[in-house]
Amino acid sequence: MQAIILLSIALASAILILVVLNAFLFWFFYRMIERIDSMFGTGKVKNLKQVLFSHADQLKEHGAELRNAFEKIKNLENISEKTFQKMGVVRFNPFSEMGGNQSFAVALLDNKNNGFVILSLFLKEGNRVYAKVIREGKSNHSLSAEEKEAIARAIDSK
Repeated sequence: MQAIILLSIALASAILILVVLNAFLFWFFYRMIERIDSMFGTGKVKNLKQVLFSHADQLKEHGAELRNAFEKIKNLENISEKTFQKMGVVRFNPFSEMGGNQSFAVALLDNKNNGFVILSLFLKEGNRVYAKVIREGKSNHSLSAEEKEAIARAIDSK
């Protein structure tokens, strides 16, 4: 009889431990659900699988947008290599009898110092304009001191 009582007490203790453990697991599960809901928003989330798929879709969209942005940046870099990025201006008076620095030299160069220089000479008879091609900061034509200075200013302007 004593063995039956001991077995009943052991069985009751085991059942009590399992009930307590089960209650703890239910409480822990409920807290985890609350944490997941708070992490993903206002509790609208019903399915974690659905949330993960929506995040994966958003990642794909962001990846496509990022690739598009990098492509646009690359195109802009290619375009910017061909645009004038450096400018140098020199105003001067070529003749002492005429007043003011109405003559000028303007150099427009790209990032590789390619471009042109324009020289405008203001004379009594009118105005003369000359343009010369510049490659890597140099010209095949002879340059005046003012043109050389405008090119040097343009190169140093960056």
